[in-house]
Amino acid sequence: MKNSTTKKAESVRDVIRYLQKFKNALVVIYLDDKTIQSSLFSSHIRDIAMLHEAGLQVVIIPGARTRIDEVLRASKVEWSYRDNIRVASADAMPFIKMAAFDVSNYVMTSLAANGLTGLIGNWVRARGKGIIDGFDYGIAGEIDKLDVESLRTVLNDGFIPIFPCIGWNNAGHPYNISSISLAQQIAIGLKADKLFFVMENGGLNADDFDYIKDEVTVSENGKIAALDLEQVDLFIGTNMAMNPLPTEEKEQQLAITYTYLNLASEACKQGVTRVHLVDGNLDGVLLSEIFSDLGSGTMIYTNNYGKIRSMVHTDIPAVLAVMRPFVESGKLLPRTEDSLAAAVNDYVVYELDGGVHACAALHIYPDGQAEIAAVAVDENFAHMGIGPKLIEELLARAKQKNAKSVFIMTTQAADWFERLGFVEDKIDSLPAERRAIWTPERNSKVYRLK
Repeated sequence: MKNSTTKKAESVRDVIRYLQKFKNALVVIYLDDKTIQSSLFSSHIRDIAMLHEAGLQVVIIPGARTRIDEVLRASKVEWSYRDNIRVASADAMPFIKMAAFDVSNYVMTSLAANGLTGLIGNWVRARGKGIIDGFDYGIAGEIDKLDVESLRTVLNDGFIPIFPCIGWNNAGHPYNISSISLAQQIAIGLKADKLFFVMENGGLNADDFDYIKDEVTVSENGKIAALDLEQVDLFIGTNMAMNPLPTEEKEQQLAITYTYLNLASEACKQGVTRVHLVDGNLDGVLLSEIFSDLGSGTMIYTNNYGKIRSMVHTDIPAVLAVMRPFVESGKLLPRTEDSLAAAVNDYVVYELDGGVHACAALHIYPDGQAEIAAVAVDENFAHMGIGPKLIEELLARAKQKNAKSVFIMTTQAADWFERLGFVEDKIDSLPAERRAIWTPERNSKVYRLK
């Protein structure tokens, strides 16, 4: 087990690594109305201020549905929803504008309390949804054009743009726009590095959905940590196939989930690097999602988030750190920087956003036998199924090298290797070079792939 000092150091290293990775990155943040009304809102704004001070550019889109409903209700103005879109007459528009700007002003005031300047601007040109399949959507609108050049000037001057859910056409006619669609389109238009949907109970709870467990990573808080675009399609297809749905509440939950997943997937396809679905009920969720490897929500991504690759010399300190707990417990033989450097071409590592969290080696002997050795996975990532992926990668490399057979040596992981298809063999079956360094004191057992 790692001691507290080691864990703290690793956490600090992660933060520094991500600060370097995302310095000057552009982050678009949607805050749903429940998050804005929650007791944690001031904490989220403080974290946004910290992101801005760390050199990230930030855009905020506040959700205003609840506030708009309150104002319309108090003004005795009727409205309804169709396909989750507000439908109302032109008489409702002044009240919708007032409510939307109320919420944006509240966000701007909260930023000011943290020493930041937010700007509420008219950067969105809109058009009406019109009549679809005979239904008139009234004052509901869609984004026609985004003033990207003006937005970039505002961002480069150090301000934080705030977008109410209102857009105007060329004639100055206002329309009510979906805030989540607005957030997506802004992220696409600005080619954002990250798009955050911060919402009540955001992120995919693993227990609530059907998914292929071997194909996705589940974080310690029970969230599906990340999905690539192919996995998103598979995830949606698998869960939509549930028929009949168990409850009306489950049906609504799935509908909301699919909306966000589809928005996230389309954003990634159009140039947004990563989209994050996070829970506004969790304090520090933005910082955790950006500055730690697994975060605390669900990330949708296009680029290679986690990968197995060949080790290079600069990986050696990180690999020794991954090995250290296994050496201390007697599961692995000690290695040195020199010994790793001498066999650098034998090793592979698992890298997650630039950090090394697992390793393994494939040694080929003159008689054609291959040994898989030094398999170690950081305890914080042990639940991700990285170990079997490392073995699979090394078996593929052994095949490429025309190895006659593959074996491992172990003292405490026999059960694990048996589950992967290895069976016990005799010490006499080892290559002469490997048999010469075997000792009865350690008494390692040999397991060979069937």
